Amino acid sequence: MEKIHVKVDWCDKNYGAVTECEALNGVVAVTNKTYDGLMADLGEAVRFHVEGCVADGDEMPAWLVSGDYAFDIELGTSALLRKCEQFTSLAAIARASGISQQQLSHYANGLRSPRPEQRRRIVEGIHRIGKECLEVV
Repeated sequence: MEKIHVKVDWCDKNYGAVTECEALNGVVAVTNKTYDGLMADLGEAVRFHVEGCVADGDEMPAWLVSGDYAFDIELGTSALLRKCEQFTSLAAIARASGISQQQLSHYANGLRSPRPEQRRRIVEGIHRIGKECLEVV
């Protein structure tokens, strides 16, 4: 199964996704207010794009035409924090990561971008929260 790399981030109160795949003969971009809606729209948009390319006579790889692919999602920090909001709070992520809630809010709203070390701490904090939840009996 082939992979289509997709960058997802938070943009002005919406999730946004952009494909990065030369085989698509272009870029597919979608937005949606919810992450699940974004993923559904992304699948539909890629299928529509491929069908349009085939109808126009463009050569497309068999794996794209047959739908034998999966999305390789790269979440930007803003999208990551927004996606986790349904499961936890910025206050909990702040406690688990050691990064202030105010700073996390700036990241979540796209006002600032974290350095790689800060992003690593955020991801580790989210993993710590998940691990604690899994240990509940």
